[in-house]
Amino acid sequence: MGSLLARARRTLIGDRAFYRAVLAIIIPVIIQSSISNFVNFLDNLMVGALGDAQMSGVSIANQLVFVFNLAIFGGLAGPGIFGAQFYGAGDIEGMRNTFRIKLLESLFLLAVAFTAFIGFNRELISLFLQGDGDARMAEAMLKNGQDYLMVILVGLPAFALTQCYAGTLREMGETRLPMAASVAAVFTNAVFNYLLIFGKLGLPRLEVVGAAVATVISRYVELGIVMAFTHRHHRRFTFIEGAFRTLKVPGALFKKVLRMGAPLLMNELLWSIGMSTLTAVYSMCGLVVVSALSISSTISNLFNSVYMSMGTAVAVMVGQALGAGDFEKAKSDVWKLIAFGIAGAAAMGILLALFAPLIPRAYTGVTQDVRDMATRLLRVTSCAMPLYAFAHCTYFTLRSGGKTIITFLFDSGYTWAISVPLALLMVKVVRADIIAAYATVEGANVIKCVIGYLFVKSGKWIQNLTHVAD
Repeated sequence: MGSLLARARRTLIGDRAFYRAVLAIIIPVIIQSSISNFVNFLDNLMVGALGDAQMSGVSIANQLVFVFNLAIFGGLAGPGIFGAQFYGAGDIEGMRNTFRIKLLESLFLLAVAFTAFIGFNRELISLFLQGDGDARMAEAMLKNGQDYLMVILVGLPAFALTQCYAGTLREMGETRLPMAASVAAVFTNAVFNYLLIFGKLGLPRLEVVGAAVATVISRYVELGIVMAFTHRHHRRFTFIEGAFRTLKVPGALFKKVLRMGAPLLMNELLWSIGMSTLTAVYSMCGLVVVSALSISSTISNLFNSVYMSMGTAVAVMVGQALGAGDFEKAKSDVWKLIAFGIAGAAAMGILLALFAPLIPRAYTGVTQDVRDMATRLLRVTSCAMPLYAFAHCTYFTLRSGGKTIITFLFDSGYTWAISVPLALLMVKVVRADIIAAYATVEGANVIKCVIGYLFVKSGKWIQNLTHVAD
């Protein structure tokens, strides 16, 4: 028994140097995420003060923007895997080329997003309005969603370009600059939300349109900070020197990045659509569910920062170890990072359970039924947080080694094969209420964790991509 515990300790617990390295990466990410999520919570409160129709309309529009955001993350993930390993190998020209690939992929995704959101916004928003409820309320949700979405489109190019810069900086281990830019952006967003939603300091009262304008302004503030700092310190971030002289990249590298990155793009795209589909399925339980889900997801994000930050730690530490050819370190670090992520998630889950009855009370603009439903959803989420952490770290482990097909099957494959059908079964066949349906789907994540454990334990994700990309 003692030898088993000693072995578990060696496998799951690192030394001080290990945790110093982890904390150096995740603390800026946690600060950035926490501030961003807190300001998003305040924004949600301000929009919620306008009423159920306004908050639900904005929530639905943000579900669509969420699909675009995840498509950007997925599209840039392929070049990012190579970028982290190129940096580990000291290949700056390789990083420069992966940055250019990010720019090209962003332009393509922007074109697709503008076509879809401008041409089919009414049809897309209406997918979330299938539940029972007042027809006038549904029409008001639709109008608010359309008004918000048309303005928010202006900020999409800034978001995409920011991710190109910030992602490359993180691959170099630079997390403080993206954090500072994000913090500035979220405070900008909060200030202009207050001014433009409610019409303060002589500015017009724009309500949901004001919320969208504030978000657009904050996106360009963030982009300006990241670009200015990166170019001003070009001798430190040498990948940016000459990066815009041409967008041409070596054909062989481009093909390898696309071949490896395409499953990641499809994964993020299909996963985000899957999450939006789950919301649409849950909304069949009634229009009130949309508001409750918006509140619960916004509040739960306040407690997700610790385990979500571990994805960055896995990507950086494991990716750089693989790029340097130190496979033993990569294997050793993975289990310690996963254990740390689960412990952090469990602690935050306990806090979320304690605060679940209290925080929804701040939403004075919605009905008591919505607040009560949000509280019950938060309690379910708090129990599932360790499962989320395990799956999240596993996802980034598989991704860091370039096993993108396995990553695709593990993430979006699971969503569409298990989560969506299970939700439809609970809502349409069993006729369960929203809490029972939500708890069943979230609890089923234990299946995903078992699959992830087997994938990581196999070691098949271990690969040095800098050799593949030569």
